[in-house]
Amino acid sequence: MIRDFVQSVKSGETSAEEHTFSIIKEAKKANKTLHHFNAIDELGAIEQARKIDKRVKLGKADGKLLGVPISVKDAICVKGIESTAGSAILKGYKPVFDATVVRKAKEAGAIIIGKTAQDAFGFGTFSVNVGNGFSIPRNPLDLDRSCGGSSGGSGGFTAFTEHEHLSIGESTGGSIAAPASFCGVVGLCPTYGRVSRYGLMDYASSLDKIGPMGKTVDDAVFFLEVLAGMDERDSTSLDSTVPDYSSSKKKKMKIGVVKEFFGKGIDKEVSDAVWKKIKALESEGFSYEEISLPLNAKYGMACYYLMAVAEASTNLAKYCGMRCGAEEKLEDGFDKYFTKVRSSYLGEEAKRRIILGTFARMSGFRDAYYLRAVKVRTVLINEFKKAFKKVDVLVNPTMPVVAPKFSEIEKLTPLQNYAMDLCTCPANLAGMPHLSVKAGEHKKMPIGIMFTANHLEEEKLASIGKAVEEVSP
Repeated sequence: MIRDFVQSVKSGETSAEEHTFSIIKEAKKANKTLHHFNAIDELGAIEQARKIDKRVKLGKADGKLLGVPISVKDAICVKGIESTAGSAILKGYKPVFDATVVRKAKEAGAIIIGKTAQDAFGFGTFSVNVGNGFSIPRNPLDLDRSCGGSSGGSGGFTAFTEHEHLSIGESTGGSIAAPASFCGVVGLCPTYGRVSRYGLMDYASSLDKIGPMGKTVDDAVFFLEVLAGMDERDSTSLDSTVPDYSSSKKKKMKIGVVKEFFGKGIDKEVSDAVWKKIKALESEGFSYEEISLPLNAKYGMACYYLMAVAEASTNLAKYCGMRCGAEEKLEDGFDKYFTKVRSSYLGEEAKRRIILGTFARMSGFRDAYYLRAVKVRTVLINEFKKAFKKVDVLVNPTMPVVAPKFSEIEKLTPLQNYAMDLCTCPANLAGMPHLSVKAGEHKKMPIGIMFTANHLEEEKLASIGKAVEEVSP
């Protein structure tokens, strides 16, 4: 566990420099085939580790994450390390500041080892929509399969590495939960506003959330204690006390099984594995009842994608070749210049979402689409709130399938791609905290079980997540 590793570094039993050197060596070698990193900061990481070892020898070393190697999703700014959000339009950009979550991790003694691969700007479920010139990350359990997206590199490397490690992911519609499910690790997406978004390259501002990924629930919630908290630089940050999540005791809870997410569109093997885990929890004293979320099941994805693409269209407007991003020689007027830059450096999926979002924001359509979706979101949140009056947490499969092969993904239409977010979109749209933990396997590929709690009730997720890890099957 991470907490044990930190104690071994503090005591001098483990050298931060040796451990960092070893994990970077592992990452560099694996990256030739797995492509989990867009950038590895070998020199910077080793230097951080040496300073920690020196402080340990002087008896002055402290920090909740002392010596822990951290990988960071490429959409999150790290000072001095190329940060591109996985897009060619930001190639060469090296931030002059750290995102709040990165600053907090560093202050806690963590060592930033690099930036992980992702779908460009977070536009995807499988991390195949990488930017021009970037490599698609591969699932370490089967190189012919997806890591999940959009935090694919974070999930993939967390599953692959044999070293103590944590990763900072980001979710808009399921981008922490999906790779956690496909790679068999733990992904925790907190309440919207629980973790500061300052320093995040936006996808959809009212939906984006930063959260931890780790090998165990204890590691993930331990990391969340560092990342969470009020930040004056983020106007959406919540001024709420951060509990001691990692000390949460396992409590017998009432679980709501969302019946709409166990039927059509969910592979039988996935549904069966999740049900087995629910039954195992029941044998340990947990109770459950089936809960219906008909509105979220019917309208959740449509509402999410309308809002997400509209906000993405707005947020990506600044990448035009003048204010931000790649530049070209100015000729033939501004319209042709903007067209040339954006056509050359933005990928196919980014262009699709910009076009969809721009249409939804046009005069005459904004009220009919975007504003209506915003109103529908309130209705969907209220449906969740009503369910939480009956149960402590809700449960469903994280993803409707095990990690698909790239050959299978190629055959999917854009709408079929979007439909893969069936189980993760509603919680993200509502800003509800949710946790994906491994429930079982099918043909040696992991299956995720996802728990959703009411706003600011991450403690319940920590508690039931630990219970899931302990029960069998």
